[in-house]
Amino acid sequence: MPQEHGQLQTAVYDAIKSVMEKPETPFDNETPLIGAGSLLDSMSLVELCVALEDKASDLGFEFDWTSEHAMSRSRSMFRNVGSLVAEMATQQQEAK
Repeated sequence: MPQEHGQLQTAVYDAIKSVMEKPETPFDNETPLIGAGSLLDSMSLVELCVALEDKASDLGFEFDWTSEHAMSRSRSMFRNVGSLVAEMATQQQEAK
């Protein structure tokens, strides 16, 4: 895993923990963020998006979480933790 991707993963994990009701709850890249068994409620998901916008700004790019597929269960960047990390990495790369 490239170092940049590792830094993004850490940033996303930290942001998720910061909005979780129980931050000690374990999760990994396969943990769903929306749908059945999701890690976050809808308000926490919005808080996460705002936190990630701030983090992306710190890293020099704009994080766009408002795409038409954002809440699609099959294509959403929020379907699990790993897909969110991947989308952040893609957006960061595209901003270069």
